[in-house]
Amino acid sequence: MHPTYKRMLAGLKKKKKGKARRGKALDKWSLYILKCGDGSFYTGITNNLERRLKMHQTGKASRYTRTHQPVEMLYSEKCGDRSSALIRECEVKEWPRAKKQALALGKEYGVRGTKKKKMRRTRNALRRTSITPADLRASAPEFPSA
Repeated sequence: MHPTYKRMLAGLKKKKKGKARRGKALDKWSLYILKCGDGSFYTGITNNLERRLKMHQTGKASRYTRTHQPVEMLYSEKCGDRSSALIRECEVKEWPRAKKQALALGKEYGVRGTKKKKMRRTRNALRRTSITPADLRASAPEFPSA
């Protein structure tokens, strides 16, 4: 993540810990993930999901979704206030595609299907590392003969 965004997010987190604004009710901001016509994902935040989805579908919300029509809602979650939504959006935007897809499907990322590759040695590598009887004799301590 760019250092500017890291500083911005740190400031938002500090501000969030402070006092809430007076006279303003808790906003109902949401994070959403759209699936575009070419299969790519678009992540954003809004305080009105229905209105924002219509704007994306008509091509009036963002340049990206305007050129990747049609779009469909893949996932959404309530975040509370705008600061929380921005923080969550930055977090989700850094994720790989597979992790976003797992979030949308309600699965845990990395639990299944992510087997670690086993280290395999070739036959030549085994030959190079194998110990021969001559090596054992050379490294054995010498005892005085009786």
